[in-house]
Amino acid sequence: MKLKLYTLTIAGLSLFFVSCKTASKMYEKGNYDEAVELAAKKLQKKPNDPKLLNIIQEAYRYAVNDHEGRIHTYSISNNELKWEWMYNEYTSLQKMYDAIYRVPEVYEIVKPAAYSSYLVTYAEKAAEVRFDRGIAFMNSYNKESYRNAYREFQASLRFRPGYRETIQRMNEAYDYAVTNVVILPMQQDGGFVYSSYSVGGNNLDDQVIRNLQYNSGDEFVKFYSAWDARSKNIRTDMEVDMRLSTLDIGRYHDSRNTRKLSKEVVIKEIVYRPDSVVKQYGKVFAEVTTTRRTMNSSAILQISVRDASGRWVWEDNFGSDHNWYTEFSTYTGDSRALSESDKQLVDRRREFAPSDNEIMRCLIDELSNTAQYRIRNHFSRY
Repeated sequence: MKLKLYTLTIAGLSLFFVSCKTASKMYEKGNYDEAVELAAKKLQKKPNDPKLLNIIQEAYRYAVNDHEGRIHTYSISNNELKWEWMYNEYTSLQKMYDAIYRVPEVYEIVKPAAYSSYLVTYAEKAAEVRFDRGIAFMNSYNKESYRNAYREFQASLRFRPGYRETIQRMNEAYDYAVTNVVILPMQQDGGFVYSSYSVGGNNLDDQVIRNLQYNSGDEFVKFYSAWDARSKNIRTDMEVDMRLSTLDIGRYHDSRNTRKLSKEVVIKEIVYRPDSVVKQYGKVFAEVTTTRRTMNSSAILQISVRDASGRWVWEDNFGSDHNWYTEFSTYTGDSRALSESDKQLVDRRREFAPSDNEIMRCLIDELSNTAQYRIRNHFSRY
């Protein structure tokens, strides 16, 4: 029991010295804010520790001098964001005050100043500046400026959360800043009917729209189906026309290779007596025909993008392939002429070619993945 208590005591003292040393190191490195907060946290358990009390007093004094010095420098600056910078400095000062306030014994010794009133004042000033900057960007009437305005209004709301006029302006800026992309229903060329190969009702355009809506890659690009855009009265900035220009569901093709085999085997045994057996050898023959069955299918998708005026701004096309094959063997003649590998080929169960629906699903999945990547990459420039 004594050993256990001794071990716990040593561990506690080690932790204490490490904590004190850490606060001391922060102070020595000039990280006064961190030194104050760490010392205050440790003083909650040891409020009368002289080393920590000395560190927190000295670190707090230097930290206040540093922040107030920067506040004075910002106050005489002509930069319109100076109120925001001053707000950040007062935030740091208030954070130290809160840390010390949690330890009444230390609070009475350090006597930190509260800066909550300054935070209210400078938050209001910073919010106003960001709001005015947003309005100025709105007056430029182009998407890039609307995006800048949106970010300014966002920044304003960080200082003045829930302010109705700012929220309204931010939503207005976003509506103008966003590029609404409508993906038109899938088109098919040629004499086939794509919808007949639809697997579970999930056509290529449905897959592309769903995945792009989930991850557009840009907060200012939104994707809609034609039906969604009409029903929600969405302004159309760009239209994507996808056309399956080529679809070839292959038919299997066989290529055959015939090999003639021969092997010398025992064809007769003459037994004169138990310990005297005479074996007669002779050749046996067989022919092995190996069939390689292949089936190659392909599709080509064409993508065209036009703007609201009907001008074509981008075109791309790419393909997907589905290649399937199997091998099997048959033989004629004497089976004793077959090697073990030949027997395995002969005994192998024949595989059936995939169905048209399965092939179409694989082609569509590959086209869908490529289309999503290329469309997303194209609109990332917007």
